[in-house]
Amino acid sequence: MMTKLAAILCSACISTSALAKTQAQFDEYVAGLKQEAAQKGYDSQLIEDAFATAHFKEKVISADKNQPEVKETLETYLPKRVPQWKIDRARKLYAENKDILEQVAAEFGVQARFIVALWGLESNFGKIQGGHNVISSVVTLAFDGRRETMYKNQLWAALDILKEGHITLDKFKGSWAGAMGQTQFMPTSFNAYAVDYDKDGRKDIWTTQADAFASIANYLKQAGWNDDLTWGRQVQLPEGFDSNYVLQRGTKTRKQWLEYWAKSERSLADWQALGLRKMDGTDLPKVDVTAALVMPDDMGGRMYLAYDNYKALMHWNRSYYFATSVGYLSDRIGYPAI
Repeated sequence: MMTKLAAILCSACISTSALAKTQAQFDEYVAGLKQEAAQKGYDSQLIEDAFATAHFKEKVISADKNQPEVKETLETYLPKRVPQWKIDRARKLYAENKDILEQVAAEFGVQARFIVALWGLESNFGKIQGGHNVISSVVTLAFDGRRETMYKNQLWAALDILKEGHITLDKFKGSWAGAMGQTQFMPTSFNAYAVDYDKDGRKDIWTTQADAFASIANYLKQAGWNDDLTWGRQVQLPEGFDSNYVLQRGTKTRKQWLEYWAKSERSLADWQALGLRKMDGTDLPKVDVTAALVMPDDMGGRMYLAYDNYKALMHWNRSYYFATSVGYLSDRIGYPAI
């Protein structure tokens, strides 16, 4: 089914008349949003100021529709996503921020190495936060129509952030999709998880590291993190292993994914009995925890016994590659080079 923009814009070029028509429709759409914002009770000055920055961004639509479809495996992904320089920098920044990181870790019950890993992977330790106007991004994506409800919700959340004074409009920047700050939270995630850790009255995930660290930790805590556990471990399978034990792929919702997780989940003793071993061939740990068997690629690729904390990482981003890269970087931060 074609979206509003797809009906207007050809795939190869945009004529001047089509651009003018699109801009007119966008302006009409923004006018409707302003009325809706007023009905929701937002201050008239906030509405005028915020929507004055809302411009149709063709590049945002293009980025949304043409995300790269590179054929990756975990073997090719991890070295690019977690290169040695990033591991070295993560260790350095952990040491430099050790006091505040360990304070946050103790308060929220989330190991500091995971906070640093997410910080590094989401924004390159705060260096890459995106330069797109958040209001323009979410309004453009709502106008597109493909995920209108989702992005209208992001818009209302963004207006809440401005209303509460956490960031000024001129500095309200993020990725083309609206993800913001050192944590790359979407506006709704900001409102659910961001923390004013330094107690200055602002939840500043853009420039205040303490707020960013605490916000990451709070997200994981709210997602069910258990700091008595790690995230998982890579394992060897015995020859002829039954693939039915592996966590089923192809889930469309988190609810369905959790149902498949429950079907795969077993105690480490049960996995040991099924022939799974550590990568060095030794027995699995003799601890009373359960794990699901995760297959990021296929039966010929890497296999992981994933503990409950992996579910929290998949709540952050439901991608096996992402969750595994966080776990991998956290291990490289916390333990000697492997």
